[in-house]
Amino acid sequence: MRDTKILAAEAIGTFILMLGGPGVAVLAAGTGALDGAAVLAVSLGFGFALLIAAYAVGPVSGCHINPAVTLGMAVMNKMDRAKVPFYIAGQGLGALAGGAVILIVRNGAVDDFDANSGSFATNQWGSGEGYEFFNFGAMVVAEIVLTALLVLVVLSTTRKGFPPAAIGLTVGITLTLIHLVSIPVDNTSVNPARSFGMAIFAGGDAMEQLWAFIVFPLLGAVVGAGAYLLVSDDGDALA
Repeated sequence: MRDTKILAAEAIGTFILMLGGPGVAVLAAGTGALDGAAVLAVSLGFGFALLIAAYAVGPVSGCHINPAVTLGMAVMNKMDRAKVPFYIAGQGLGALAGGAVILIVRNGAVDDFDANSGSFATNQWGSGEGYEFFNFGAMVVAEIVLTALLVLVVLSTTRKGFPPAAIGLTVGITLTLIHLVSIPVDNTSVNPARSFGMAIFAGGDAMEQLWAFIVFPLLGAVVGAGAYLLVSDDGDALA
């Protein structure tokens, strides 16, 4: 029963994140060039969504809603590793549900809409039809460094003495900052589930490049865990 609740909580939390992040990008910010106002709106959407999800499902699962966060927590032995499959399954289901709802709602507009690599808030590098981002090397650095930052902050909020009421606010602000920095680079992943939930419906280049937004955020999670080891004094160690 506990494992089922974790799966459900992660699915619901990831669903909220998808609506608040990619949902804002597709439904509110539009599909044109990402100017400053659009970048700010989408960044706040992600941050607010994570904040809401943290208080909604955090008491049940810890609100990872991100395979990279789950990996960081597992590496640092801050969770029962036997439950990792339930976290990942919930995150995948929530991402799929979120992407599907965004697509259904967007298709209800009066204009014709085609979910593709340039219109559906996908993560990519380089340029193609309807999108133009930074090159592969810039994407790799951004995803590793910024995912490491996210995981470092999440791990830091689990230490003894950190106010539980401040966890959602702290991590939400961190995710907002990360998006402000890297939306122009690759539309910001730092979360393989978020990338998967949009690419599966957009297809094309988004699906071809999806592997990178799984590999490099997960690598960033390990880097973040290592950074936490350097600054932590709570007795945790790699196990």
